[in-house]
Amino acid sequence: MTEAADSVIETPPAARTPPTLDAEAVKRLVEAILRERLKATVREEVAAFVQQNDQRARELSLLERIVRVEEELKALREIQMTQFAASEKRFEALQREMNARFEAVDKRFEAVDKRFEAVDKRFEALDKRFTALQWMIGLGFTLTVAFMGMLKFL
Repeated sequence: MTEAADSVIETPPAARTPPTLDAEAVKRLVEAILRERLKATVREEVAAFVQQNDQRARELSLLERIVRVEEELKALREIQMTQFAASEKRFEALQREMNARFEAVDKRFEAVDKRFEAVDKRFEALDKRFTALQWMIGLGFTLTVAFMGMLKFL
């Protein structure tokens, strides 16, 4: 306690008269008691405030992290969408290139088909010639045999 409180308490026991307090001593004593109680109350309130604000700071930090993660996820989604669009463009270009190649191969097959048709016509013409030749040979043998048979009987 303070000196004023000590002087009030240290009154000699021989004097059995109630201690007299002057207004200044009472004022100092009240101020000292109020200071002690105020300090204790302020300490408790500040500790509670700090604890509450520490909890709020943690919550805010957690919210900031969540927001950052969400923003990064959004950025990743955008990057993936651009990559998918680029892949799709590459696939479309590849598809066009493949279609052009297939069309070129189709044209080659059509050209080969035309050649086969021309060869077929040649074979048909050759077949007609052989058929005609075969008939001629057969007719020639028949006539030769018939002529030889007539010469033998004449």
